[in-house]
Amino acid sequence: MPTESDPRLLYALLAPLIGAGLVMATGKKPNLREAVSFIAACTLFGFVASLVPDVLAHKTVHFTVFQLIPQSADTSFYKGLSLSLRADGLSMVFALAASFLWIVAVFYAAGYMRGHQEANQTRFNACFALALFGAVGGAFADNLLTLYFFYEIVSVSTYPLVAHHQDEESYAGAQKYLVYLTTTAKALILPAMVLIYVLSGTLDFAHNANTGILPAGIHNGIIIALYVACILGFAKNGVMPFHSWLPSAMVAPTPVSALLHAVAVVKIGVFATVRVMLYIFGVDLMDQLHLGLPTACFVSITILLASVIALSKDNLKARLAYSTVSQLSYVILGVALLNPIGVEGGLFHIAAHAFSKITLFFCAGAIYVVTHKKNISEMGGLGRQMPWTFGAFAVAALSMIGAPPVAGFVSKLYMLVGSLDAGSYFILAVLIGSSLLNAAYFAPVVYHAFFGKPATVAGHGGHSDDDGHSHQHSDHSHGDANPHSAIADPHSAAHGAAGEAPLSMLIPLCITAAISVVIGIYPDLIMNFVEGIVK
Repeated sequence: MPTESDPRLLYALLAPLIGAGLVMATGKKPNLREAVSFIAACTLFGFVASLVPDVLAHKTVHFTVFQLIPQSADTSFYKGLSLSLRADGLSMVFALAASFLWIVAVFYAAGYMRGHQEANQTRFNACFALALFGAVGGAFADNLLTLYFFYEIVSVSTYPLVAHHQDEESYAGAQKYLVYLTTTAKALILPAMVLIYVLSGTLDFAHNANTGILPAGIHNGIIIALYVACILGFAKNGVMPFHSWLPSAMVAPTPVSALLHAVAVVKIGVFATVRVMLYIFGVDLMDQLHLGLPTACFVSITILLASVIALSKDNLKARLAYSTVSQLSYVILGVALLNPIGVEGGLFHIAAHAFSKITLFFCAGAIYVVTHKKNISEMGGLGRQMPWTFGAFAVAALSMIGAPPVAGFVSKLYMLVGSLDAGSYFILAVLIGSSLLNAAYFAPVVYHAFFGKPATVAGHGGHSDDDGHSHQHSDHSHGDANPHSAIADPHSAAHGAAGEAPLSMLIPLCITAAISVVIGIYPDLIMNFVEGIVK
């Protein structure tokens, strides 16, 4: 497999980083600020997309940013430590999805944030860009040290987003978010990383997913302990019991929730988990130690329990949050099957979930901007007033359920076949049962919206925001918002029975819903990257 040094990897990282700085510099001019975000997003996607031909040609594109510790000349065991990048099939699935979704998120966030005349929009846009910097850096990480570095950047840069409202509830949610994620990383990943380096002499990811990097002769108990530390330490993957930060982060505005659940935060968590499973431990070692099916069974608890909790939630964003907790574990489950078709299904679900879940959160935000409703029980008949929004919601919900022809059907079908190939009827039952639970908590939302009776319209003075805390929006935004800007009139139908959200919000959610269908019908758009990872 040829390896080439290519500065496009560095340029891809610099696009969101420089974009964040320019957003801060143009903060007093909202239209220019959003234009800068859009240009940065397009630039990032352009650099990522330019790597596609090389990766499909089975070239591993590499770039060393700088050497932290050079390799000693008097030893052949310990390699140096570097901050280095590489693009391969697995990294491209995450990087392409994240960079493209940033483009549509820029438009959606502009409509939503201006719609609420939110304060600190410049800080919001800058932190959003920094989160993408961390996510893409993690996607392109060539070793465990680089992955950990960018993983922590995502944690720190998204803290101000979760605490955006700057009230008691948002600070509490943000504190829980940061404590859970940084504590698990430092208490579990850091020690595991040191021990892996001591045992193997390197932190570089293996060149293929079968071998891993750990040498023979290490005690099985040590390997298992390292493995468990990595599964639980990357707590952004939402695996129970370190999952409760995710529902608590719902105090953030809806564009932040979309970033958390679909684009950057949870995706780098589950990506880091499977990267370590495949390229540190490797399929052969995991199979030898019988770690695959126990891992699949362990995450099955999260899949089923989170789905049951989602059933009990009337708040739409809370239901979507627990859905995310459940859906993320599908990725780990597929990889843990340790056969090619199961692994491909799990990795395909990274993209399938990204496009579908961001659609669902976009729809939740659009519903709130138009109607100020956040509970499912209040949404009776809204589908007849907002057919495009609830139509997109229905498409994305079908993907989460695993119904054809949407993307989630492909990933779940591959995992079903993978479970049969692994000879595990328990995992087969989990996949079927969880899909029925998905239908049980998504179908009533769509049915109630299109066929339910309209709820009684109450008057609004101040209003409860989409996350449940009540406040009056000020008429100024500390120089960040421009209520007369060209993006959209936020409350065009906010208190009446009239139609859809502003086009700046409606078009992105329709685009992401359409892409969910496209990659369901043409799965090779994603499968070309993940095929052959496990042979």
